[in-house]
Amino acid sequence: MIATAVGARRGYVYLISAVAALAGLLFGFDTAVINGALPFLRDEFRLSDFHIELVAGALLVGCIFGAGLAGAVTDRLGRRRALICASIIFAVASVASALPREMTGLTSARFAAGIAIGLGSVLAPMYIAEISPPHIRGRLVSVNQLAIVTGILAAYYVNWQLSYAGSGNWRWMFAVAAVPSIAFWLGLLFIPESPRWLAAKGDEADALAVLTRVMAPEEAGRELREIHASLAEEAGGALADLFRPGLRRALTIAVVLAILCQITGINTIIYYGSILLREHAGQNASSAIAANVLIGAVNFIGTILAMATIDRAGRRALLLWGGAGMGVSLGALGLAFRNSSPSFPLIVALILAYVFSFSVSFGPGVWVYISEIFPNAVRARAMSIGTMTIWISCLAVTLTFLTLVHLLGTAGAFWFYAALCAVAFVFVLLALPETKGRTLEEIQRLWEK
Repeated sequence: MIATAVGARRGYVYLISAVAALAGLLFGFDTAVINGALPFLRDEFRLSDFHIELVAGALLVGCIFGAGLAGAVTDRLGRRRALICASIIFAVASVASALPREMTGLTSARFAAGIAIGLGSVLAPMYIAEISPPHIRGRLVSVNQLAIVTGILAAYYVNWQLSYAGSGNWRWMFAVAAVPSIAFWLGLLFIPESPRWLAAKGDEADALAVLTRVMAPEEAGRELREIHASLAEEAGGALADLFRPGLRRALTIAVVLAILCQITGINTIIYYGSILLREHAGQNASSAIAANVLIGAVNFIGTILAMATIDRAGRRALLLWGGAGMGVSLGALGLAFRNSSPSFPLIVALILAYVFSFSVSFGPGVWVYISEIFPNAVRARAMSIGTMTIWISCLAVTLTFLTLVHLLGTAGAFWFYAALCAVAFVFVLLALPETKGRTLEEIQRLWEK
């Protein structure tokens, strides 16, 4: 009987985490779909490198705005209703991206999609962290990262299939995302509100009811007491509280991790993989997009491995091993591109090694870490800052990669990113405490010490 109750609670928390993580699937799909669309957009609209960077960057500017709005929106509406708003924007923007006949309309629609991604990228991991039992929180927040890489893989596969569909195929690439957007909206109608948000609003009965659905009754009571104690100690959740001693360190770690997660180069592959393989490895558009399906599959497998190990090996160990693997892979990739006729299989193999290293470490690890290191009253605003930093850094990489390739050559660009991986390794080694197995309130006390 006890085992049945435990299984039911665990199944329930996995189910609601999976629904919230659909935001991650749409995040992954909408960010990666541009990879396959760009070669056809370049041909149809005769785009220069600058215009390509502009089209790719429009989404990311929207992500920055969405992430910036997320903290205030979710503190006012709650995690669940804010996610519902994001799901509606996802659906509308997906259809709008498929309709334009000129670049202005396309960039506007991609900006709107970015707002939805920015909201979802803050809200989904926050919601999952706040509803998860401590001993499986890392795994459950990683469900969101698994959904992101599933979305990336789905985008690559859809792009590959539609690459043979002739003129206007890029329109269908964008429009497909409307289907999971509607599924996301429907799923959100049946999940509960975050117990920590409910407790912060004084709704103790509902908070306890939600906690009792995801953990044993005695644990739920203890967890609610800890939530109340932490709320009583917090001074209203003002933004200025993040700059107090202790929390200032947590904020610094979150911001630096967010920057390093992006400037180590992952989005050079996610956004520009097709162009890179087409123009620098001698492949046609369909072959380059097909190679991206393999890259997406490896990304998926690596994330599964991270989910299985992050609550045992810990956040810090995965970040260290992954950072080292990323740096070595990028260094070797630079050497491969030094050849005037680079080997396509070798380049793909090194890209796969790099993507795998990222997917078992910085991919899920950064989202898990920044979702759990802040106190309840300031978590939404702190995650907004951390996530905005991720998107600003992503935008910087997206708007500069092709320019960097022109300045340094393809080899030099990847050596530059390899050097930044070394910086990331040293930062994790010296600055990050381990957080596995701790409650969110215990992590708060860690900074106070």
